[in-house]
Amino acid sequence: MALTGRQVTVLGGGIAGLAAARALALRGAAVTLIEQAPALCEVGAGIQIGPNGARVLEALGLGPDLDRVGTRAEAVELRDAAGRRVLRMPLDRARPAWRFLHRADLIDMLAEGARAAGVGLRLGTRIGKVEIGSGRARIQPEGAASEDAGLLVGADGVQSVVRPVLEGRIVPHFTLQVAWRALVPAAGGEAPVATVFMGPRRHLVTYPLRGGRLVNLVAVEERYAWAAEGWHHADDPAHLRAAFAGFGRPVRDLLDRVREVHLWGLFRHPVARNWHAGGAVAILGDAAHPTLPFLAQGANLALEDAFTLAACLAEGDDTAAALARWQALRAPRAERAIAAATGMARLYHLRPAPLRLVAHAALGLTGAIAPRLPLGRFAWLHDHDATVLPRAGGPRA
Repeated sequence: MALTGRQVTVLGGGIAGLAAARALALRGAAVTLIEQAPALCEVGAGIQIGPNGARVLEALGLGPDLDRVGTRAEAVELRDAAGRRVLRMPLDRARPAWRFLHRADLIDMLAEGARAAGVGLRLGTRIGKVEIGSGRARIQPEGAASEDAGLLVGADGVQSVVRPVLEGRIVPHFTLQVAWRALVPAAGGEAPVATVFMGPRRHLVTYPLRGGRLVNLVAVEERYAWAAEGWHHADDPAHLRAAFAGFGRPVRDLLDRVREVHLWGLFRHPVARNWHAGGAVAILGDAAHPTLPFLAQGANLALEDAFTLAACLAEGDDTAAALARWQALRAPRAERAIAAATGMARLYHLRPAPLRLVAHAALGLTGAIAPRLPLGRFAWLHDHDATVLPRAGGPRA
């Protein structure tokens, strides 16, 4: 039990941090999680948990909670801007089932799981400085003295204070795309389907949450006007409606119900070259590999990271070797997933019109002949089981 009694400090109370805290605590580590916000909470937003993420939650003992708060998905549908169906990809054979969740429900589930595993939570604490020693790290909360962190796990997102210590500060690249996120009351009778409405230089994704009482929407537009990164920037719903005014009645009716919306710029961050250092510190989730949202894999990859990190550390007493093995397992997969997500934007935003019509016709034909084939292209992503660690020296996960 290499982790029994091991002091571990996790920075960040989001999905990656809470999952890592529970995974490490279940293997015997003495875990403290530090979050700068005064409470563990999330803005209203939906999230998709695919089979790969669900396998991790089940392995962490949270499968019943996932069943309780998640809406089981039936399919993904691609539609054109007018609302005509281009392609339907069934999800009914997915094992575990694909689910739609409110992000706040997932955070609550993970937070309760962390507490039940014995994780200590320190809220309202902002870390101003991180120092790496030999086998241990030190952190300095703002306005306080520095303290020993033991093994430090940076799960503190794209604004991580830990990542710059590993490889300096990197300026992200604005993708010339912005995204709006909103929750609206359901009109009633919404099918448990993720629907993508595709138009030139923009697309919109919808799916139901909380038993069909709410509809989550994410709308992406290509534009030159810069927008700040982060989910918490309020915008005028009129701007969203104007951007999608050329779409059909199904989209316009949905946008008419939007009363509150948040806007953020989509930035491309390089995958970190160094995920760990000195056997004293590691980063995971968005701190290591932020991804664009076009494959709904950010949370799923973070869950995979968390479980694999704990599993590698539990294999033996050589922490530096365990962290090196963990990065070797995770980095190639994160890079492949990020590249695939980036490519999806080109499919959704096709122009000019003749190219778009030909592509949509080809997708429709494929769906009519082999409806499961398009999603099968991503079997490497969704069928992955991060809870089964390959033998040391064997093939990568």
